[in-house]
Amino acid sequence: MPPASPVLIGIVGDSGSGKSTLSLCIAQAADPERATLICLDDYHRYGRAERERRGITALNPECNRLDLVADHLAALRQGRAIAKPVYDHHDGTFGPDEVVEPREVIVVRGLLGLHTEALAQCFDLSVFLDPDPDLRVRWKVERDCAKRGYSRDQVMEKISHRRPDADRYIAPQRDRADIVIRFAPGSGPVDETGDIDLDMQITLRRVGEPDDSGLTAGATSGATGGARTNAATPHPASHSPPVARTAAGQRVVPLVLAAAESARDLHATARSRIPSTPPDRHSITP
Repeated sequence: MPPASPVLIGIVGDSGSGKSTLSLCIAQAADPERATLICLDDYHRYGRAERERRGITALNPECNRLDLVADHLAALRQGRAIAKPVYDHHDGTFGPDEVVEPREVIVVRGLLGLHTEALAQCFDLSVFLDPDPDLRVRWKVERDCAKRGYSRDQVMEKISHRRPDADRYIAPQRDRADIVIRFAPGSGPVDETGDIDLDMQITLRRVGEPDDSGLTAGATSGATGGARTNAATPHPASHSPPVARTAAGQRVVPLVLAAAESARDLHATARSRIPSTPPDRHSITP
């Protein structure tokens, strides 16, 4: 039986920023049997060939069915199943629609989930991933070459071609996020296994605080080879202003911050930097 009121968590960031890894870590932390995963790439309006013909990138809002995204998120919040589109990254085409059932925790990842305030209001809690630019490029090259069949030159050309749209449409969404997570290389060397020293900075938005950005800096922690350090991840104190837009979102803030630690450890470990796609695209098995 679908939950009466699921909690919706939005994960937003540029291509290769780590959205899939964090989404999977959140689902694992919540309990895979309680989580539904949705990728907003499925809501592209045009396939790859049509985008090339029109000279439009997947980052452009006109290339995405954001009205349908809003309708589907509203239905899921009400505990109703949706029949959603399916985009195939291997050939850039669309498959048959598929039915997605809501579970207690719904994790929605994509490029434009916070493009408008109306979309932002669909989520109980939102996260923007803002990794070091060179690190993001490295992750995107690794993923697209290993999992999507591109050459390194093709990936680099695509990054260059999409940069104006990333600056125009992706980066501004940072200001609407409740939590901003930034990964960056640490000061330690890469070890013999390829594991890296990776720092993480978490910025928490405090609802109602009268500062210029609406954001307050959190702590920085690091990992080498997946091992955690003693640096603390910021956890909102009970007396602090809320981070999330809703009470339900506020309750899952600790879960998301713990998942971010797990994602950081995975990114730091060479053998784990390209996560496996779950057998079921919208849930993961224990």
